Amino acid sequence: MTKNNLTFPHEIRKPAIFFPHLDGLRFFCFLSVFFFHSFHTDYDYIKNSSVYYFVKHFLFGNGNLGVNFFFVLSGFLITFLLLREQESYGRINVLNFWKRRVLRIWPLYFACLIFGFVVFPQLKVLFGQQPNETANILFYVTFLNNFDLLKNGLPDASVLGVLWSVAIEEQFYLLWPLLLIVVPTHWYKRLFLILILITLAFRAFFDDSLKNEYHTLSCIGDMTVGALGALFVQKTSLRKKIESVDKVYIILLYVAVTSIFLFRDDIQLSFYPLRIVERTLIAIVFLMVILEQNYAKNSLFKLGNFKLISKLGTMTYGLYCLHFIGILIATNLFKIFHLNTDLWQVLILETGVALSITIMIASLSYRYFESHFLRMKHRLSSISTPLIN
Repeated sequence: MTKNNLTFPHEIRKPAIFFPHLDGLRFFCFLSVFFFHSFHTDYDYIKNSSVYYFVKHFLFGNGNLGVNFFFVLSGFLITFLLLREQESYGRINVLNFWKRRVLRIWPLYFACLIFGFVVFPQLKVLFGQQPNETANILFYVTFLNNFDLLKNGLPDASVLGVLWSVAIEEQFYLLWPLLLIVVPTHWYKRLFLILILITLAFRAFFDDSLKNEYHTLSCIGDMTVGALGALFVQKTSLRKKIESVDKVYIILLYVAVTSIFLFRDDIQLSFYPLRIVERTLIAIVFLMVILEQNYAKNSLFKLGNFKLISKLGTMTYGLYCLHFIGILIATNLFKIFHLNTDLWQVLILETGVALSITIMIASLSYRYFESHFLRMKHRLSSISTPLIN
């Protein structure tokens, strides 16, 4: 049996789950975040350009929503797998679940910590700069670094700055299977709705944009919306409704997604009630995209049909964790060779090179580093899934 070009001999047959279009969604989530962090320039005449403003602040100004999409996707897929394991075996093996998550997340995560806390400061010294790291390493090694970001702001090492979302994912992975074990199955729907209400209450009480963006009690709502979707599609009747949804509604769905990415800040910033619910509403729209891609028969497109995008999507974790290294390499190279003085160089050339470097680094990481742990993870799986899950 071969998955993602890695072979596992003598496999025991397991119940199989494969959503062929999720890899493409993952890649576009990454690409959204990548462009949100791109297009850096020190030149005011470039920053003041209307074209630069259009690209940087209008097209990709809400690119951080790719992280929200990641959260919904994780909540959907993890819950779906746990529910299927419970259905197939009558129980959830929590210890094996945690082991699989450790093997998938920890190796690259801690490699990024070593780079951020050890290698990056030395590189700054080498280039005649002064390290100024404010991040508390204890928060990072305990996967509480989203709280460090709220307390101390963005770290000096940008590669550390994107790991706050990985911390929230780990917090979710730690608690979620325990909740599904403790709470009776017929209470799952109530449980998920209560958790969503808790996130709404948190945002109502703490009307703060940073807490809305980075606090666990705000972000966990996205994952719970995904989990609710995973619970609902267990019902054949709902799946059939999604399968037969009219193409007009699918077009409206993608118009809504585009509008959210382009106009989110314009719509929600000045209206307090909307600031409370908008993140949950956005999560619901993202969930609808996931369900449409997985089940709808009248789709405008299926991302699984785009093989290159899907292949890149299998490396999304590495692309996300390592993309600031690609951006930093490209930015400094272009600065050294004075290739960052024109608008097109910043928007197209430098960004294209940064993306290419990121893909190259992530490919090497996936093939020669992550794959060793993925093989071990796969052997612990009760449900047969692609390696990246």
